[in-house]
Amino acid sequence: MSMDKTVDTAAEAVADIGDGSSLAVGGFGLSGNPVQLIEALRDQGAKELSIVSNNCGVDGWGLGLLLASGQIVKMTSSYVGENKEFARQYLEGELEVELVPQGTLAEKLRSGGAGIPAFYTRSGVGTQVADGGLPMRYNSDGTVAKASAPKDVRSFSLGQTGERDYVLEESIVTDFALVHAAVGDRHGNLVFNKATRQFAPPAAMSATVCIAQVEKLVEPGEIDPDQVHLPGVYVHRIVEVGPDIEKPIEKRTVRAAGADSEGEGR
Repeated sequence: MSMDKTVDTAAEAVADIGDGSSLAVGGFGLSGNPVQLIEALRDQGAKELSIVSNNCGVDGWGLGLLLASGQIVKMTSSYVGENKEFARQYLEGELEVELVPQGTLAEKLRSGGAGIPAFYTRSGVGTQVADGGLPMRYNSDGTVAKASAPKDVRSFSLGQTGERDYVLEESIVTDFALVHAAVGDRHGNLVFNKATRQFAPPAAMSATVCIAQVEKLVEPGEIDPDQVHLPGVYVHRIVEVGPDIEKPIEKRTVRAAGADSEGEGR
C-alpha cells in the first residue's frame, strides 16, 4: 500500500463499500460526524448496512441520512434519542437495534482494533444488558421478534474491591470505518478536535478499512508526533473536505442578553 493514502473525492473513498457491509462511524451527537462520507455513501446506494456508532444522527443529518434512505438494517448504539425516524423504524420492525453502554461500546471497538476478542466489565451487571431480554427487533404488530441473549457473568476480585460480578462483552471488528478529523497528513496520521475524539479513534481502530475525511490536509512531518491522536497505521484512505462545512448544533441552549448567572435580568 502506498504511503500516500489520499483520494480525490468522498465518492471515490466509499466506492467499494458493498451491500451488507458493517461500518463503525465516528461522531458524538452531531460533533465529528463524517457527513461528506455519509452523503457519498447515500448516493452510492449500498444497502443492508450494519452500523456501529454512539448514536444515529438526527432526522436529516449525519447517519440520519442513511436511515431515511433505508440503507441501514442494524444499529449498534448507546444513545438513540433525537431521531423520530429511528424510533419509527425500530418500533415498526424495520430496524434492528443493539443497545450497549457508552463506555462499553468504546471499549468493544478499541479492543477489536487491538486484537482482544472479549473482556469483562462491571457495566450492565444486574440489568437486561447482562441478563438478556432487551428487544432488538419488533414485529409489525408490536410484539418482540428478537431479544438480546444472556451474557456470561463471572465474579472477580480486582484490587481492594473484593469479589464482584462482571459481564463478558465481545469486541467489535467492522469491514469499514468512517471518521472525521480536523487535520490529517498524507500518511493518515490524524488530529481530532475536542468531542470528536470520543469515538473516532476506537471506531477507526476497529475497521479492516478506515476512511477519514479531514478539514485540513498537510504534508508528512507537519504534525508534531506528540499531537497525533490516531497513527496512520490505522487509516487506509483520506480525503480533504475543507473547513467550510456545515456543523449544526444538536441542541442550542442560550441565555437572554444581560441575564446574570442565575438566569435573571440585571
